[in-house]
Amino acid sequence: MLEQEILGMKLSNPLFLAAGILGTTASSMKMVARAGAGGIVTKSFSIEANDGYDNPTIVKIEGGVINSVGLASPGVEAKKEELKDLNEIRDKTPVIASIYGDSEEVFSDVANQTKDYVDAFELNVSCPHAKCGFGSNIGENPELTHDIVSSVKDNIKDVPIIVKLTPNVTDITEIAKAAEDAGADALTLINSVGPGLRIDYKTARPILNNVFGGIAGPMIKPIALKCVYKTYETVDIPLFGVGGIRTYKDALEFLYAGASLLQIGTSIMYEGPEIFKNITHDLSNFLEENGYKNVEEIIGLSHNLG
Repeated sequence: MLEQEILGMKLSNPLFLAAGILGTTASSMKMVARAGAGGIVTKSFSIEANDGYDNPTIVKIEGGVINSVGLASPGVEAKKEELKDLNEIRDKTPVIASIYGDSEEVFSDVANQTKDYVDAFELNVSCPHAKCGFGSNIGENPELTHDIVSSVKDNIKDVPIIVKLTPNVTDITEIAKAAEDAGADALTLINSVGPGLRIDYKTARPILNNVFGGIAGPMIKPIALKCVYKTYETVDIPLFGVGGIRTYKDALEFLYAGASLLQIGTSIMYEGPEIFKNITHDLSNFLEENGYKNVEEIIGLSHNLG
């Protein structure tokens, strides 16, 4: 009932691990696969190793977290070994590599070096706490987004390209259309909101070492839903919905809004990896009880009610 085939990936269910949570090592990603995720998105990585920001890099807030990891990654050579170790799960749990860079050349180089070990790439052009030249510095600009996507598509012919968008723009559909026009095969909406700030009430100091960070978790769900809803009416490529999905009811909202696939990140901190099995179980029951034959029947349903 939840099975789908999208972007050449055969999926047992529409729930993916989102980039940034438990996607650092092969062992943690295998654990998430065993916990019932339909697919995996790795933590973002690039050519060179990056230590990111010093701790503290994450702080809880009501309804979510603020994080400022700074795109910490081991570099492509080390990541390549982790990806090779995931080959054993890819027949049942597709693996998407989240990659980042500060130029067309870097994105394309990372993709070329790892294309044999993944089922798709997610281009991170939207991190709100990346250092200058990375993340949302690209994704806030439709021309830069177009150029990055076009370059990767020209270099990588046989692996689907997904673009992860930032909500921190005036009109996300403008960026979405630029990515589609450049050849993107799908879009992920959304990356974290912000940046935001928390201050320690005792010391008057900002809690995060980097001062500001991206806001994620249940509190951003209404923003993510709006972005999915608007983008679904603008583009003709599949959408991954992400942002505060914690229960099957949240999943249904994103599917109704137009997402074909879903990603779960911060909510794992609340519910544990078993969140994947819990949501798929409840989602299957809902579909059966309401007379739906498969999940495709409800994708975009909110747009078709007359």
